[in-house]
Amino acid sequence: MVGVLTQTLSVNDGPLTSENAALLRPSELSLPLEELRKRYDEDGYLFVKGLIPREDVLEARRKYFEMVAPTGVLEEGSDPVEGIFNSKKSIDEYPGIGAGHVGGNGRPGGEKAAQFVDLAIEAHYKDWYAEKFSNHPDLYNFIAKLTGWNENTLTFRRSLLRNNIPGSKPIGVHYDQIFLRHGEPTSVTAWVPIGDIKLNGGGLIYMEGGDAVGQEYEEGFFAKAKEAGMSDEEAKYAFNSNMMSTGLLSEYPAQFAKEHGRRWLASAYEAGDVVLHKPHAIHASTINNDPDNVIRLATDLRFCDSSREYDKFFPLIPPSAEMDELL
Repeated sequence: MVGVLTQTLSVNDGPLTSENAALLRPSELSLPLEELRKRYDEDGYLFVKGLIPREDVLEARRKYFEMVAPTGVLEEGSDPVEGIFNSKKSIDEYPGIGAGHVGGNGRPGGEKAAQFVDLAIEAHYKDWYAEKFSNHPDLYNFIAKLTGWNENTLTFRRSLLRNNIPGSKPIGVHYDQIFLRHGEPTSVTAWVPIGDIKLNGGGLIYMEGGDAVGQEYEEGFFAKAKEAGMSDEEAKYAFNSNMMSTGLLSEYPAQFAKEHGRRWLASAYEAGDVVLHKPHAIHASTINNDPDNVIRLATDLRFCDSSREYDKFFPLIPPSAEMDELL
């Protein structure tokens, strides 16, 4: 059962209220493994509370904000781990990575934002993130057991460490298989909040029953391509002509959910929480309206079964290459 949303949230095209949104179903680590698998299969996601030790998450958050602090992004005199945005600065100087801020090949924000964007990209290479956090044993071991992949569990090297300044543009509607075209749709994405995120702090939202909707999109695109006489390889990419240039299904979550007769599911998140989701699970994010001006920080980590056909192209691309594609 999902909980009732008691607070109005914002997306690009209007409010999310109890009429068109609800709360994600949380799952405790103490639940039997079979129950956790059942929830993941039924919901298309699994919202696991306290999977990673809180202190490890906050250490990564501190390292990140200490790294970008020279750009003036943080409130003067504040502790970097709090990630409080500088109230004297313009959000245009601190664009997020991969959050739909720009199009084309140029880096977002122009010259003023160059240092911030470059540091945000460089963070992907730092040992505290690339080695220690992205490969956290608690996360890896949980996914290995949940999926039954065990020693065949492979962590993709390519990941996306996102910041979201209060008031900036949120992530549009999409599903991950859009970006994974060289393997089976069996990967697992771990969305990891790096710090606490209030309910109105710009966290990820999932479409209720969105995994089935995503699969319908895939099947529809593939069928149309085959009808047009495309080969299997060409048909695999049929989605390209149906997506926006950014790979999104839509920039308007409220309208998108209404068209499909679905609700969005939202939550507040605590450092240590992780949401696992399937390749076709449709998701987006809300606008970060944190009343304390806290910057939302999170990362997308992906895993696959190395004994099956997986997207070998995807994990072998270093983070900077993905950034260049997104920017």
